[in-house]
Amino acid sequence: MSKSLSASTAQISFDLEIVAEKEIDGIGMGVLKNGTPFLTLRGLARMCGVDHSMIVRMTAQWQDVPLKPREQRIREIMRARGADDSVAFIAAVKDGTIHHLVPDSVCMAVLEYYAFEANSTAKDHALNSYRVLAGAGFSAFIYQQVGYNPQPSANLAWQKFHDRVSLSYNTVPAGFFSVFKEIADLMVTLIREGADLGNKFIPDISVGMHWGKFWTGNNLDAVYGMRMKYEHNYPDYFPQAMSNPQSPFCYPDDALGEFRKWVRTTYLPKHLPAYIAKKVSEGMIGGSAAQIAIQALNKQSAQIVKPI
Repeated sequence: MSKSLSASTAQISFDLEIVAEKEIDGIGMGVLKNGTPFLTLRGLARMCGVDHSMIVRMTAQWQDVPLKPREQRIREIMRARGADDSVAFIAAVKDGTIHHLVPDSVCMAVLEYYAFEANSTAKDHALNSYRVLAGAGFSAFIYQQVGYNPQPSANLAWQKFHDRVSLSYNTVPAGFFSVFKEIADLMVTLIREGADLGNKFIPDISVGMHWGKFWTGNNLDAVYGMRMKYEHNYPDYFPQAMSNPQSPFCYPDDALGEFRKWVRTTYLPKHLPAYIAKKVSEGMIGGSAAQIAIQALNKQSAQIVKPI
């Protein structure tokens, strides 16, 4: 794996852990802690049938202004798929060494370029690689090759969510609603797309903070009645449990329609992307999974927050 690639761009993130990796026929591959599958720079070059230096130059020129034709076209392919095209590689530290890893969305776009558009003698080689990965699904292929099972972390996220729901059951006073219960569908969608919900990834805090500012900024106490605080507890194994019981706000039922409309028109399009981007940088969810989650939430927003 490369150790000498420019770290001058925002593509570097040192807080991601490699949980599984293997080299097969000279192709380095693996999975990060958040479930993101990757190829090494040399591994991607071998899959494309090109020299390693070409992939190194591609990643180094990824954010040039103006973009060179190759990088511009590959980034266009990514955007057409709804993927985040701002990041060409992820830098992770293992055993004191920086490893430059190319995530799934970038790998497939690069392979598509070399298989169908590049004027390269390796076109047939890239096309064969593309067909293998596209047919099996990139994530499924890498998971199988390195022996990675994504279910344990997913099951843990579900367990954390379930434990929080159990502790908050029937704690909100009659005539009021809580942000945590109202955004349950949003949280479920994030977990389904690979989000590691837990003590560092708590969407209801983000929603509650923004909604609270909207509430006070628009003096909604005068419109719907006073909000009030209720008791909310975290599971014992959450660090936040040390300050139990928590006392977040709950809101009058009359404001429920207003809240759902605000989630649909304000939080989902304006605040959620920034929150998810922060969690991607912290390794709580993969970049491609984050894009899928946001798209799914936007498509489902009519059901998630349908007016009453």
